[in-house]
Amino acid sequence: MLLDFQKSDGLITAVVQDEATGRVLMVGYMNEETFRRTVETGFATFYSRSRRKLWVKGERSGHRLAVKRIATDCDGDALLLEVKPLGPGVCHEGYESCFFRRLENGQWQVTEERTYDPKTVYGGQA
Repeated sequence: MLLDFQKSDGLITAVVQDEATGRVLMVGYMNEETFRRTVETGFATFYSRSRRKLWVKGERSGHRLAVKRIATDCDGDALLLEVKPLGPGVCHEGYESCFFRRLENGQWQVTEERTYDPKTVYGGQA
């Protein structure tokens, strides 16, 4: 079975899940090159749509994602990466997961504490 990178302009969605807890940590995008690098290195590599370049998760922060398992959906146009996070958080805003806000009574609320200080890790830029 081949992955369908052509359906969405060369990218497929990659849902990243903590292998130990099952929590969704982030969503990224992969092209053929970043998928190949992820498989070859064992560390999650993505394609940044805003910067238009590939990036290894944790290349600046050190909070890398060791890939334990990769699954695809029935259409071959989305991936599930089960990972072991190597750091206190995945989110560039300092949280364990990028999904730290919940809609409560029509308002987005931060529902957890930061696990690290992003200014210390990224300097003035996240």
